Amino acid sequence: VPCSQDEKLRDAVKITAGVLGTGLLLFTAVVNAASWYVPYIWDASGRFWQATWLKFYHLFEGKEWTIFLLGSALVPCLAFWCFNGILMVADVTGKPTFITRYRIQLGKNDPVDTKKLRQAIYTALYNQFCVSLPMLVPMFYVMKWWGNTFSKELPTFRWFLVELSVFTVIEEILFYYTHRLVHLPLLYKHIHKKHHEWTAPVGVVSIYAHPVEHILSNTLPVMTGPMVMGSHIVSIAAWFSLALVTTSISHCGYHLPFLPSPEFHDFHHLKYVQ
Repeated sequence: VPCSQDEKLRDAVKITAGVLGTGLLLFTAVVNAASWYVPYIWDASGRFWQATWLKFYHLFEGKEWTIFLLGSALVPCLAFWCFNGILMVADVTGKPTFITRYRIQLGKNDPVDTKKLRQAIYTALYNQFCVSLPMLVPMFYVMKWWGNTFSKELPTFRWFLVELSVFTVIEEILFYYTHRLVHLPLLYKHIHKKHHEWTAPVGVVSIYAHPVEHILSNTLPVMTGPMVMGSHIVSIAAWFSLALVTTSISHCGYHLPFLPSPEFHDFHHLKYVQ
């Protein structure tokens, strides 16, 4: 029996060594291949986007306000409504099932109350066009003061990742404290309660809020990072779009594969005092 156990142990060690050795060889091969091809692909992609940006820049003949408006308002707005358009189809029709089967609060918004949904859409549009849009005017002049926002040369992808990290930290800190602020009893009653009318949120509810809250918690935390960094308009467009889609995911009501789980935020809406 001891001999048999020794043989099994040796066999297990051989199999483990074979698996680990094969994995190490494959990993080394992939790393070597990547070290050859990634810089080439990276440079080629950079040249493509730089050329595309120059064409766009010259198309508007350096009209900086138009460029700023397209990048900071139109592109993020399209990202928000395209993403939420898909979610609203699922909320209203219950299809496609590959989305609705991941609903977090079962039995809620199945289908969604269309009257409430219309009200949420109207409020979201109001906040975008009557609150956020005017706030872009002072931001435009801050960005012009920095002098790099409308540069003909795009930031490198590495620098954009640095900016994205700074944007995220600033946004998280400002949102956290402003959100706690509007949960104070007095402010909750008169301001934040509107957002919590939805105990089972849907994507568009991410910007369904009182105008004061929309300024303090939704807009300023996202705008501050680019103003601090003096970012390029392309970086601003990408960041604003990412922020809007991310907050829509947090409110969408579905735990979709490969996307961050919004279950914590659903619970926050369901038990809003916790």
